Amino acid sequence: MRDKYQVVIIGSGPSAIFAALTLMRNGVKDIAIFEKGKDIQERKRGRGMELLCGWGGAGAFSDGKLTLSPLVGGFLSEFVPQAELMDLLKKADDLYISFGAPKEVQGQCSDQTEILYQEAKQAGLEFIPMEIRHLGTENCAPLLKKIRETLRGNVDIFFETPVKEILVEEGKVKGVLSRNKSRVETRYVICGPGRVGAEWIKNEVERLGIPSVPSPVDIGLRVEAPASILLKLTQIAYEAKFIYYSKTFDDRVRTFCMNPFGEVVTETIEDIITVNGHSYAKSKTENTNFAILVSSTFTEPFRDPIGYGKYIARLANLLGNGVIIQRLGDLLDGRRSTPDRINRCITQPTLPSATPGDLSFVLPYRHLKSIIEMLEALDRITPGIFSRHTLLYGVEVKFYTNRLKLSPSLETKIKNLFLVGDGAGITRGLMQASISGMIAANEILKRMD
Repeated sequence: MRDKYQVVIIGSGPSAIFAALTLMRNGVKDIAIFEKGKDIQERKRGRGMELLCGWGGAGAFSDGKLTLSPLVGGFLSEFVPQAELMDLLKKADDLYISFGAPKEVQGQCSDQTEILYQEAKQAGLEFIPMEIRHLGTENCAPLLKKIRETLRGNVDIFFETPVKEILVEEGKVKGVLSRNKSRVETRYVICGPGRVGAEWIKNEVERLGIPSVPSPVDIGLRVEAPASILLKLTQIAYEAKFIYYSKTFDDRVRTFCMNPFGEVVTETIEDIITVNGHSYAKSKTENTNFAILVSSTFTEPFRDPIGYGKYIARLANLLGNGVIIQRLGDLLDGRRSTPDRINRCITQPTLPSATPGDLSFVLPYRHLKSIIEMLEALDRITPGIFSRHTLLYGVEVKFYTNRLKLSPSLETKIKNLFLVGDGAGITRGLMQASISGMIAANEILKRMD
């Protein structure tokens, strides 16, 4: 490790990777990446923080959905004009294809899309059509390895070397201080720590006096049902994205990460076990799963939505020794699910390690009521999802960094300090995270001219 670089990048998720690619392809080679996790070939799925940290970030073991819509997966449209955002999306998509992403696109608009859109309206739902390029969980790591090899020799990458502090002098970034106390000077810092770094970046922006407001916290459940029940949705839209406003509380509720013929999995953040879902490009299960998330925005005096989400997740872990599973019928009847009741369920779980229990002891009534209402609405367009045999897993929590005050180039009030990706609270998916890294890198390239 040298004591000086032209550009330092914190993290190695999609935002950081695409920032490095953009810089390198434009002749910048004096770059260092600091990553708290391991290199891609050393990462193992299902081993705690290794699932979320390391080369590729949380996306390395995701199901690899590249959303080809500027309306989904983040808030970059608030920073970048629509035409420019579409151009960046096309460039990012071409890059993914060059590294092995499939050319096939799912969810392309058709007459059936319009019919589904109208049916959703009648059910009180907003359907958001979008095209998706699906890598498949098994294809994420090979693609990331190809990118890693492309950067090798041009970018210095330091694994298991988390950054402790961002160094600032007189309102301008000066470098970083790693956990082993090594000081590295630099002209530019691109910070993309991902959702797993939400707590760290929250503390850093407070220390540095960067203005921010708390982001909503998304808390909900993972829903699993026979794939045949959701086949209508997955054939038309592949990942059907719906938004619902609950009748009782008027809370915003949304579907997230639908996995046709997929499996339910766990992920660990620090000491917390939460639930997620994957799907593969080739191998299939008999079930489809998706999340229903309720967005909660807190006002003064409370300013710690991350802490609130962790509290709910820890409560589930306390009661279920990890993830809790419950039949929808048992939840509606006010009783816990037991191993015997799960065994009799028509929908057989793809996460056998989940503990049968009662999710009403975990989620607030407000959240449960909103989720049940949305399942009832979904049943109007895909009959059978509001079945007593539908499985619910809890909890699923999405932690987002506070929304920061950033320039159109994603620069903070500290000169030459850029915040990108999910860790900046501005993206929520692989594609927009990748684009955010490109935006910051393009601004740095302009300043180097």
